[in-house]
Amino acid sequence: MSNKKRNWKPQTALVHGGTLRSGFGETSEAMYLTQGYVYQTAQAAEARFKGEEPGFIYSRYANPTVDMFEKRMCALEGAEDARATASGMAAVTAALLCSVKAGDHIVAARALFGSCRWVVETLAPRYGIEATLDDGTDIANWEKAVRPNTKLFFLESPTNPTLEVVDIAAVAALANSIGARLIVDNVFATPLQQKPLQLGAHIVVYSATKHIDGQGRCLGGVILSDKKWIDENLHDYFRHTGPSLSPFNAWTLLKGLETLPLRVRQQTESAGKIADFLAEQPQIARVIYPGRADHPQAAIVKKQMSGGSTLICLDVKGGKQAAFALQNALDIVLISNNLGDAKSLITHPATTTHKNLSDEARAELGIGPGTLRLSVGLEDTDDLLEDIAQALKAAK
Repeated sequence: MSNKKRNWKPQTALVHGGTLRSGFGETSEAMYLTQGYVYQTAQAAEARFKGEEPGFIYSRYANPTVDMFEKRMCALEGAEDARATASGMAAVTAALLCSVKAGDHIVAARALFGSCRWVVETLAPRYGIEATLDDGTDIANWEKAVRPNTKLFFLESPTNPTLEVVDIAAVAALANSIGARLIVDNVFATPLQQKPLQLGAHIVVYSATKHIDGQGRCLGGVILSDKKWIDENLHDYFRHTGPSLSPFNAWTLLKGLETLPLRVRQQTESAGKIADFLAEQPQIARVIYPGRADHPQAAIVKKQMSGGSTLICLDVKGGKQAAFALQNALDIVLISNNLGDAKSLITHPATTTHKNLSDEARAELGIGPGTLRLSVGLEDTDDLLEDIAQALKAAK
C-alpha cells in the first residue's frame, strides 16, 4: 500500500501512516535500536551533516522507528511536522521554552496539570520569562492578561482534572491578533475527538503515555505544528537538549495507535453511561463530564469536540474521608494517577497530581477534598457500574 495517499480516514492512517519498510518487507514496523548510522564515504557523512543528503545522523536527532511514529501522528492530527519526546512533560517543556526568551510573557489557563503549571509559573520566571495564569473559560480574561511582550498562550482543554473546556478558536484568534502563538495540550480529548490545529491553534502537544499507548507500557510525548515553526524554533532546541523518544517506546506507541479509535470509542461510550449513573447518586455532590448537557461549557463542547471524554470528574460528599473510602472499596477500578489506560483508574487529585498547589489554588480550580478523577477503561460497562455501585454502598 502506498503512503502517498493523504485523504485516509483516521482508522486507516493509524494503521498505515508513515510506514517505512526495510529490504526485508516486514509487516510490522521494524524496531531500529541503534544510536548511530554508518556512511559509505567520508564525503557522504559530510553531505548528510550539511543537509545536502537525506538520511539519519544520530538517534538523539532522529531515528527510523521514531520517524514512523511522528509521521503517523502528523497524518492523524493534520500537522505538517512533529517531534516525538521521551514523555508528555518533555513535549510541553520543549514546546514552551523553545517559543520564548527572557523578557517575553506567557499567558496560560490556570487549570493545568500540576507539572505543566510548575513549568509556567515557577520554571519560566527563573529564566526571565514572565507568566500570567487566568481563568481560561472566559475569553475576556485572556484579553485582560495580554501585555506588549506577550508571545505565547498555553492551555489544556478539557482540563486536568475538572474537565473545563476552553474555546480554542477564540483564544487562537486573540493570539493571531497580537502576533502570539497558541499551544494546546490535547491529551484529555485525544486527537480523535478534538482537532486544535483546525480550530486555529499553532502547536499541539500530547502525553503519548496516555491514550496513544493506552495500555500502561511506556512513556512518550509528541509536539506537532507547521514545518516552519518546527524548523525555526523547535529543531535546534530539540537536537541540543535531547528530549528524544526511545525507538522501543516509539514502536510500542505505533502499536497503540493501531487500536486507538476502537479503544477511545468504547471508553467514551462507557464513560458517558457511568457519568449519568454517578449524577443520580445521592453520595455524589457533582459530576463534570463533557458529554453531558449540564457541563459548564456544554455549548463550547458541542462546537469543538466530536465526542465526550474517557474521563469523569466527580465530587464525593464527605470530603477526603469519603473519597478515600470510595476508592478503597473499588474492586475493578484501580487507584492510580495515570489515565487513558485499558484499565479503569481513579485518583484523588488533591493528594496526588495537584498536591503541590496551595489550598487556595486548588479551590480556584474546583479541586476539593472530595474531588476524584475517574479514567474509564475497556472493561465491560455493566461490570464497572456494578463495581462503582458496590463501592458507593460500602463507603456510605
